[in-house]
Amino acid sequence: MADPLPFPIRLERPLVFLDLETTGLRVAKDRVIELAVVRLAPNGDVTERVRRFNPGVPIPAEATAVHGITDEDVAEEPPFAARARSLAELLDPCDLGGFNLRRFDLPMLLAEFERAGIPFNVDERRLIDVQQIFHREEPRDLSAAVKFYLERELEDAHSALADTRATAQVLAAQLERYPHLPRELEALDRYCDEVSPFETEADRWFHDPRGDAPVFRRGKHRDRPLQVVARAEPDYLRWMLSAEDMDSGVKEVVRRALESADPAV
Repeated sequence: MADPLPFPIRLERPLVFLDLETTGLRVAKDRVIELAVVRLAPNGDVTERVRRFNPGVPIPAEATAVHGITDEDVAEEPPFAARARSLAELLDPCDLGGFNLRRFDLPMLLAEFERAGIPFNVDERRLIDVQQIFHREEPRDLSAAVKFYLERELEDAHSALADTRATAQVLAAQLERYPHLPRELEALDRYCDEVSPFETEADRWFHDPRGDAPVFRRGKHRDRPLQVVARAEPDYLRWMLSAEDMDSGVKEVVRRALESADPAV
């Protein structure tokens, strides 16, 4: 047990701060490989736990570059499912806190509990996301970037030309301020992609939309292979093709699947 932690909020029940290291950012496909929790009790006592898991899939090199965990590091660790029940008991009944908790860590954790068949309900929990507090109290918009990097106010904010000029100037200042940033656009693109991968509408609808086996990411057929739906329920895909507001890239993926299932389409 760690030393008591002074905390300026009266707690009615334990508050658990948690952070995950994973094989990637895709909730449905990637897996947790490390979980750290700091459990703060109402009396101020602190309990810390760190657990590693064998994800059952290779850890991509780009993920290892972020957290430093390799396949060899977790080869002898149990799978998440083996510790899921005891973890759920540790977290229940607790409120939860984290940095980017609501958008990443909690959805990933819930997906792992579901795969393990362990019920874990968050409806009655308070969810405290430190990143959201940070971004709300310290705006991350272009005006804030100009003030931070260029030490001036952004004049004519939301004028397209002024915003565009300021954006180029901020990038130049960032490259000067952070010598570790890549100086080639291809590498800088990869740097940005690690933080926020660009997604087309087809990416939002399907895992691997340009591959041989796309899988639905949303809708009534979420997590089902597109080709299976094309054979079993082609009318659903025909509806997608007929929808006026459906993205053309999505329609192309659907059309290929229908043609593969029925060349007469």
